Amino acid sequence: MAGEYIPLLVAVPLAGAFFCALAARKSGVLADTIGTLIVALVLALSIYAVVSPPSTHAVGGWPAPLGILLVMDGLASLMLLVVSLVAFLVMIYSLSYMNAYSGRWQFHTLFLLMLAGMNGVVITGDLFNLFVFLEVASLASYALVAFGTGKHELEAAFKYAVMGSLGSLLLLLGIAFLYGYTGTLNMAHMAERLGELGVAPITVAALVLLLSGFALKAAIVPFHSWLPDAHPSAPAPISAMLSGVLIKSLGVYTIARLVFNVYGASPDLLNLLLVLGAVSMGIGVILALRQWDMKRLLAYHSVSQVGYMILGFGLGSPLGILGGLFHLFNHSIFKSLLFLNSGALEQATGTRNLKEMGGLSGRMPTTSWTTLSASMSISGVPPFSGFWSKLIIVMACVEQGRWFYGAWAILVSVLTLASFLKVTKFAFLGKLGKGFENVREVPWPMRFGMVVLALLCIVGGLMLVPEVKEMVLTPAVRVLDHGILTLGEVVRL
Repeated sequence: MAGEYIPLLVAVPLAGAFFCALAARKSGVLADTIGTLIVALVLALSIYAVVSPPSTHAVGGWPAPLGILLVMDGLASLMLLVVSLVAFLVMIYSLSYMNAYSGRWQFHTLFLLMLAGMNGVVITGDLFNLFVFLEVASLASYALVAFGTGKHELEAAFKYAVMGSLGSLLLLLGIAFLYGYTGTLNMAHMAERLGELGVAPITVAALVLLLSGFALKAAIVPFHSWLPDAHPSAPAPISAMLSGVLIKSLGVYTIARLVFNVYGASPDLLNLLLVLGAVSMGIGVILALRQWDMKRLLAYHSVSQVGYMILGFGLGSPLGILGGLFHLFNHSIFKSLLFLNSGALEQATGTRNLKEMGGLSGRMPTTSWTTLSASMSISGVPPFSGFWSKLIIVMACVEQGRWFYGAWAILVSVLTLASFLKVTKFAFLGKLGKGFENVREVPWPMRFGMVVLALLCIVGGLMLVPEVKEMVLTPAVRVLDHGILTLGEVVRL
């Protein structure tokens, strides 16, 4: 009975989306209430999953591998906590921010559908249902990027949908190849069958297709071209969700599952991840340095920071995996905060161009210090949370004798700091920008989400306290470090 709550992580947001569409069409307050309560309930379920033992749920009572198996292990519970925590704070923020948009019930319906899709990707135990939930989340995100219905929003959403559909096609082909070769869709059973049947050209082709599709969802170089357009065009709460959790749950998480729990982390595969991670880190930060549009700058930094996670996984050691997972958590916090900050600045000043800002720290003190906290965290400045995850990754590089990658991670962090010093200087310091004399701080719901995320950036290092680490991070590391789990081991969770 321990796993009976697992389907609720998908069913609750799906039900919330239905009731928002059915009952909240004529009442923005009702839509806000339903949306907020549903996300709060999902957060409570995610916290329960973290403190509960690993478990599974066979949908409809049908046993795996014929039936659909939902799996709640340490990695799934960590991802659910990240997704639901960010979603809850973004939802609070949107209570004020979305006043500038019409159709609040449509926003909440799509938001909850996206949340249900992400949760489904995390807990499903078979590849086909992973694809189905990934499509639910992706389709909702396409519509949310276009929510403003302006020229740029629609153009960005179209480009995002085209690239996302290409990624989905690659994934579907890869899944079909593996199903044809192994005769199963359950990931644990598939891993067993791959071990029995051995490597074949079709399994290599499937791996290339799946890695390409998931890398596109994660915006890893060279599959990143959709992200710098989609993120700036979306409303700030959606930008925060896209960069904070969507690319992690649909891309980074699925790559980790595929490499460690389905194919097995071979040296060649790990070396490929190292190269992809290092290239993404470097190209992302270099492109970010050239940007003056704040949201485009943040979008390119998402490409760079995802590279850190992939680099950590590519090291293949427990310390490297810990660093990658911890940075995934930290990035979800500070990057969501930075996009919410950019939304606050744009709403208050009417611009995203850093050259047109200046002197806003006196007018927007909360936005100023929360932006500084997130900037220091993403740059790896101690004692902010990003410092600790980057330090672990560098230590793992040294432990494995990968000195170049460790030095590269430090250099990229220095360039990241330079980029965010530019943000601080041009947005908040110096003379007050022309026409900003009447600028005021944003409403309290927006500030609430920003302040909580900023506090997490400051105290995030406490995740490494032994008791907290053993509860949240260590179980997730064990899932990946263990490698391939047999179907029997998964069922006995």
